[in-house]
Amino acid sequence: MNHPEIYTPEPTAGLTSYSSDTCTDSAGETLVDRFGRKVTYLRISVTDRCDFRCVYCMSENMTFLPRAQVLELEELSLLARTFAELGVTKIRLTGGEPLVRRNVMSLIQDIGAIDSVTDFAITTNGSQLTHKALALHEAGLDRINISLDSLYEDRFKQLTRTGSLHQVIDGIETAAALPFKRVKLNAVILKGRNDDEILPLLDFAIEKGVDISFIEEMPLGQINEHERQETYCSSDDVRQIIAQKYRLVPTTENTPGPSRYYQIPGIKTRVGFISPHSHNFCDTCNRVRVTAEGRLLLCLGNEHSVDLRAVMRANPSETEPLKQAIIQAMDLKPERHHFTTDGDVQVLRFMNMTGG
Repeated sequence: MNHPEIYTPEPTAGLTSYSSDTCTDSAGETLVDRFGRKVTYLRISVTDRCDFRCVYCMSENMTFLPRAQVLELEELSLLARTFAELGVTKIRLTGGEPLVRRNVMSLIQDIGAIDSVTDFAITTNGSQLTHKALALHEAGLDRINISLDSLYEDRFKQLTRTGSLHQVIDGIETAAALPFKRVKLNAVILKGRNDDEILPLLDFAIEKGVDISFIEEMPLGQINEHERQETYCSSDDVRQIIAQKYRLVPTTENTPGPSRYYQIPGIKTRVGFISPHSHNFCDTCNRVRVTAEGRLLLCLGNEHSVDLRAVMRANPSETEPLKQAIIQAMDLKPERHHFTTDGDVQVLRFMNMTGG
């Protein structure tokens, strides 16, 4: 058996040694890290490429991975099935923009057919949804998250560099008209750039009958479009603005992701907040990510990782080495990330390399 390449930065403060023998339960069907957190949620980046160039996600002139380094669709399908066998019940496809990947629908159909995956979702910029939303639903997709940071055409173009607001809104309306379990908007709020649109974005979500999450910008990758310490807008700031018009009531539901949801009395739309800075959610983290090149990331804000592509390609006819590599990787999952709001970049890879 070929051992996977493991990259481990300097040990995180407070971590103690722990035997990987305890990473599965007696049935060998769950993934548990050394802090007792069960991993049931996998995010898979199917590509690092995107038809947008969002300012907080990547640089304007990106160099993308050579295609030979990107996992084949069959490899991505194998990863999904293997994680499902290890107790993962929620899978989200991300990118880049996952819907620009050629023949990605075959992967979506494969994952949609896994009975034990009870929550299957995708994060998209919405540019392809007018033509693909129906096929996504028919392939077994449960939920769609759509990035939308502005309702003004000029500002939308500034934030995405290449995106068409009209095209995205058409995609949102197409998806909202289909019987997905949930359609949700994701808005990254930047002070001085789009924080004046918090209420308009919420009103838009209510009008379309979809959910919305407001997200604090994450310090991934070195950007030059703005100074992060100047544009940081906390979830508490966003809630105060919303409170000028709406009463937010915390919900009691436990979601499989990092959003903390609120309900507006009498309104269907749920309002979520993803707060990696102001309300650290690491204590309940149940997530791992696989990048488009097959690197298993144990934490969004750390570089601890395992090269699963190498394992799969060294053992093309065996699945047990892959399963064991995933189990052993749980020992690398750190207790928490250490994002700051002072503009310091702890992780050099861009969000499109990580998977949103």
